[in-house]
Amino acid sequence: MHVAVTDLYRAKWTEAIHDEWIRNVLKDRPDLKPEQLLRTRDLMNAHVRDCLVTGYKTLIDAITLPDPNDRHVLAAAISAGADLIVTFSLRDFPEENLKPFGIEAQHPDDFLMFQLDLAPNIVCAAAKRHRARLRNPPKDVEEYLATLEAQGLAQRVSSLRRFAELL
Repeated sequence: MHVAVTDLYRAKWTEAIHDEWIRNVLKDRPDLKPEQLLRTRDLMNAHVRDCLVTGYKTLIDAITLPDPNDRHVLAAAISAGADLIVTFSLRDFPEENLKPFGIEAQHPDDFLMFQLDLAPNIVCAAAKRHRARLRNPPKDVEEYLATLEAQGLAQRVSSLRRFAELL
């Protein structure tokens, strides 16, 4: 999110995507309250320029994906004119289903690596802002990088270590 607010790329999502991530976070983190995540959703919508995609629902029925419950994501990407879907679930968005729409799926680690290569100062500044906001508990650079690595961002962590003094 801290990289998204830099306008380095145009982040897009829908209310349905919000509902999905909120539901999944609450399942994995029962210590959190729905109100906390709804506040996060509202902040995301307020701080990322032109992020909400609407008018995509009519496309859903014409889309084929391995999991029909993921069709709304591709429909939103098509409607938004996106060329990339960033997801940990690459197998849910096969190339043969996305290619006709000029869209590809990319793992968040690969996506962030590209952003870091493209604009290291911007990405490092965003990571520094993110780390600074972590107060419960606060994290030093190594703890922060370990957290990112545990979230499946090993490549990004490896590259960010080169810029540790900026974090």
